[in-house]
Amino acid sequence: MSQEIFRSPKKRGRIAVFLSGRGSNFRAIHDAILAGKINAEIVLVFSNRPEAPGLAIARERGLETFVLNPKLYPTKEEYDREILKELLKREVDLVCLAGYMRILTPVLCQAYRYRIMNIHPALLPSFPGLNAQRQALEWGVKYSGATVHFVSEEVDMGPIILQAVVPVFQDDTEDSLAERILKEEHRIYPEAVRLFFEGKLEVRGRRVYIID
Repeated sequence: MSQEIFRSPKKRGRIAVFLSGRGSNFRAIHDAILAGKINAEIVLVFSNRPEAPGLAIARERGLETFVLNPKLYPTKEEYDREILKELLKREVDLVCLAGYMRILTPVLCQAYRYRIMNIHPALLPSFPGLNAQRQALEWGVKYSGATVHFVSEEVDMGPIILQAVVPVFQDDTEDSLAERILKEEHRIYPEAVRLFFEGKLEVRGRRVYIID
């Protein structure tokens, strides 16, 4: 059986950002776009929470926002189908999850296979899911970090694009470790998006290759 291969497009792209909170990684990506480092534009900032602070920031920056209340939909799949309609309507090339606190269903994962990125505050595959910093401290690891990966149907298990490592100190708290990791998130997430739209990411099976 031949191995599936995906190559990211070399083009000026259209991005949708999904967030549920403050959206600091959204700001990092948009700042990189404004600085001319990413050949793309953010055409939609979406949230499942109307009170998400990231939405207010997006509006201040003149970006289109959209909110859907998941409680109005009988199933998660129907909710994601409605989101998919909005993505297709805007011809979105890449979805960036930036603190989006919902698990995507196969409806979105399959329609946007290798076109949804996420940032996770740990060195995957270690410590997937919630409270990654707490997990790291409880296990007593000496290093943790951040991972940008493509989203698959299994939570935090998609192909890894970039990682950054930070030390874990003996007197760290969840907050202090999270702050150290967040600085690296803001560095590597825009870099992964840049590589995507420069056509430099190639997925072969579980591995992502950066093509010069």
